[in-house]
Amino acid sequence: MSDTLTMTTTPPAAPGLWATLREDLACVFERDPAARTMLEVLTTYPGVHALLAHRVANRLWRAGWRYAARVLAFLSRTLSNVDIHPGATIGHRFFIDHGACVVIGETAEIGDDVTLYHGVTLGGTSWHKGKRHPTLADGVVVGAGAKILGPIHVGERVRVGANSVVVKDVPADSTVVGIPGRIVATRLSMPHTGKGIPLDHNLLPDPVAKSIACLIERIETLEKELAELRHEPPPLDHSGECRTCTAGDLCCEHEAMH
Repeated sequence: MSDTLTMTTTPPAAPGLWATLREDLACVFERDPAARTMLEVLTTYPGVHALLAHRVANRLWRAGWRYAARVLAFLSRTLSNVDIHPGATIGHRFFIDHGACVVIGETAEIGDDVTLYHGVTLGGTSWHKGKRHPTLADGVVVGAGAKILGPIHVGERVRVGANSVVVKDVPADSTVVGIPGRIVATRLSMPHTGKGIPLDHNLLPDPVAKSIACLIERIETLEKELAELRHEPPPLDHSGECRTCTAGDLCCEHEAMH
């Protein structure tokens, strides 16, 4: 009778506080081209100050030193203008660019490699205790002034446009813009430059402009069909000028602008 050998594998230990802080500092140089030296980042970046203080405050919070954690968070907010509740869970390589007027609630959960810009709020929508703040998966980028509210889930690599208000779950690899936030594009087919997290906010689509363009195209089609039924010339001649405007009058479009 042979003995059965049972092999158990121990999960890798989580990195310590200092290792986590080194990752936080290193990611600044990857996402901010204005960062020059480590001394500059440590002394002049309020987002870094707020994150370093939160790492310590969160340790105190989980150890049961709740009042001390809140005091440290308050002092950090006074210095950095970034309000992070010590109970919030924040992953590795988190970066707050410009670090002004950012609010992160108690039950918020943030994954790895997440980037927030100034004015972002991860807020709650309920008076009840429990999970009431959003969860951001890995690689999320949230533009300036955006608000993500409630116990919703924002999937991996989602981009939230500036000043958007997100109140519903967002699937991975999506782009959200508007009030309320609407999913306007996916990035599954977009090429990856291999230079880390894409920050190309200039490529965010405009759903309002797209809707207006579709309406204008539809109106032109209907006007053309109506003119054909009435055996009339189309509303626009070959020069593109409006036929309803007389030679001595201003164009109707010009009058509408004023």
